[in-house]
Amino acid sequence: MDLFSPITFRNLTLKNRIVLSPMQQYSAQNGIPGNWHLVHLGSRAVGGAGLIITECTAVSPEGLATLSDVGIWNEEQKNAWKTIVDFVHEQDSKIGIQLWHAGGKGSLKHPNEGMKPLSLEEGGWVVKTCSATELNGVLSQELTIAEIDELKIKFVDAARRAVEAGFDTIEIHAGHGYLFHQFYSSVINKRQDEYGGTFENRIRLLVETIREIRKAIPEGMPLLVRISAVDYIDTADAWTLEDSVALSKILKENGVDFITASGGGFTNVSRDKVFPGYQVPFATAIKVQTGIATGAVGMITDAKQANEIIADGKADLVVIAREHLRDPYFAIHSAKELEMGIEVPWQYKRAFN
Repeated sequence: MDLFSPITFRNLTLKNRIVLSPMQQYSAQNGIPGNWHLVHLGSRAVGGAGLIITECTAVSPEGLATLSDVGIWNEEQKNAWKTIVDFVHEQDSKIGIQLWHAGGKGSLKHPNEGMKPLSLEEGGWVVKTCSATELNGVLSQELTIAEIDELKIKFVDAARRAVEAGFDTIEIHAGHGYLFHQFYSSVINKRQDEYGGTFENRIRLLVETIREIRKAIPEGMPLLVRISAVDYIDTADAWTLEDSVALSKILKENGVDFITASGGGFTNVSRDKVFPGYQVPFATAIKVQTGIATGAVGMITDAKQANEIIADGKADLVVIAREHLRDPYFAIHSAKELEMGIEVPWQYKRAFN
């Protein structure tokens, strides 16, 4: 088993273990992916990645973080995604969509304007999450039970559109301080009803949403979830790796096939905790203790490092973000460095002989 060994989840087979990690591009209008997204995602497929995962894609306008994020809550967005999906498939790669709701981390300006709170006059909106709180300088309101029920429906509708657009798999973004993470972490969730308090109550929204999505998508389509394995906050109410293991077991029982184990989202990670492969142990612990397949993230930047993670059984996939920004052809270059075979697009073969 190595970086270029194929792997199968349900009816989906990936040609290698290299994944383009979701990375927001802040380049959409009205939630519609455009030429930038086609080139960004398509070039990494040309570059040999086995699985392309879109940036976090909102299931409703209120789920956006900024007005420049992508979505899949209407037919125009779905059709734009289909163009990208078709191109990725032409490169013999597979593509998944990451469905998402920012919750309390919404209504922000573009990064080029500092991600500051977006006023109502500027097109902002009232953000809602598990509890009334403040994130990124934006005050949020507590969701009602009726609104929570509506949210689950929006995720299911988005999943159905993703299937219609031709995506090979769906990933639910349940980390990085966004809606589902806000619910399952006691740092943010201060509710007193069935969606707050105990561990079982705090994970309820994610588990219920997963169950409904699993019923709405084809049996042969894998369902993935990205979580924050730890909060990186040293308080008694912080989410822990032990919590993530327990959650992953429950997600597996409810039809989830794969967990990407990331971390943080409510605070900046201390620099002394960031080093090459610093989050890989999260994926390993979840894989070993639950038996579910996992993806490793966290400063994975070179071929030998990535191959070692797979060969040593630390994770099943390497989910690579920033290095893919620096090198769209990471997979092709890694295969050459490791002296392993990879199919190069015929248009580029004369450069790799």
